[in-house]
Amino acid sequence: MCGRYTYALTDWPKVWRDFLGAEAGLPLEKTWNVAPTRKVPVVRLHPETGARELRQMVWGLVPAWAKDMSIGSKLINARGETVAEKPSFRPAFKKRRCLMLSTGWYEWQDAGTKENRPWFIRVKGVEVIAFAALWETWTSKEHPEAGAVETCAIITIEANEAMAKVHHRMPVILPPEDWAAWLDPARQEPADLMAFIKACPASWIEAHPVSRKVNNARTDGPDLILPDDAPPEPQQGILIA
Repeated sequence: MCGRYTYALTDWPKVWRDFLGAEAGLPLEKTWNVAPTRKVPVVRLHPETGARELRQMVWGLVPAWAKDMSIGSKLINARGETVAEKPSFRPAFKKRRCLMLSTGWYEWQDAGTKENRPWFIRVKGVEVIAFAALWETWTSKEHPEAGAVETCAIITIEANEAMAKVHHRMPVILPPEDWAAWLDPARQEPADLMAFIKACPASWIEAHPVSRKVNNARTDGPDLILPDDAPPEPQQGILIA
């Protein structure tokens, strides 16, 4: 799965040109510890104009039929293998696809210690990663006056060889040449769309262990992604040679 990630973008003019085709835009707040249910930057096609736009959406997809928003905390990821079939994700996979912007993500490795060890993963030589993602609009039936809420989820897939050393799942990362096709709502055939649902090449990945400070969702700052090579503490009764 992908349960935490970063977006600490620096070259904003380039980001806007690459993703939106615009020359300038307002920078977003940097964060090195994005947690579920937080508002995050998403690129999609405007439902009416068809132009690319940047939106802030709640991370944790809430289907239109949901009774309340609490289900979103359980739907932060959509499994790529079943995304075209699951009722929670099927409508969005067909018509409401988007890109979630990131500069890297965290995963926790089972290292036979008291706590799983966090790692920071990114794509070599690339500042901004585009996660394949879905978005939905939800309105409370009890309080429609509150207005619509837009939510999103990251699509994940079986890890590639490099990522598998840390965890068995990873986000689907789309290269620039696939962005337009992925965002196009006219493409709705599952067989066509599933061609995008795959792990990126293992050669793209670089990763290193980081401090367990990232475990606290309230902790933030660039030090969270710094390498931390301190040996993990073994579990009681486990001998580390």
